[in-house]
Amino acid sequence: MRSVKTALILLVFAATLGQSAAQQKTSPVAAPEDISGMYSFEHEGEFVQITIDPGKAEDAGKPTIVSGFVSRYGDLESDRGVFLDHFFSKGALQDHKLTFTTKTVHGIWFEFSGSVERGDAKTRTAEGYFVLKGTLKENTIAADKSVSSRSREMRMKSFPNLDDDQAQR
Repeated sequence: MRSVKTALILLVFAATLGQSAAQQKTSPVAAPEDISGMYSFEHEGEFVQITIDPGKAEDAGKPTIVSGFVSRYGDLESDRGVFLDHFFSKGALQDHKLTFTTKTVHGIWFEFSGSVERGDAKTRTAEGYFVLKGTLKENTIAADKSVSSRSREMRMKSFPNLDDDQAQR
């Protein structure tokens, strides 16, 4: 009888440890203010700047307001190779879900819907400490005012945060 009780206690303990380890592995991100920074975009040299202001969250349970912009090379004949900045018209972070919509620049705007996850990098001073995963929708207004859209899955890695490196010195 005593060995059955001991076995049950060990079984409950092992289950608790397994559940705790699983929860640690699936906790993809820290507090919202920790994800501010630059992230890779579509092509080399392009990026997304994310700025989180936790003071702008109105109440617990409501999304945190996100500001920022997409900086990319123009791909139309009139702006090819020129940097274009698409500032966010709206953005929100709630739990691990990130959404933003940019303003229209040269007939193009972006919508992103996805999640913020912890990447493989061990410190914020390395690329990929955070990863934005989700769907990017590129909307284009044609000369006849019709709108076309194309969606694609994106994985945007955070750039190294050199401010953290300097703070550690």
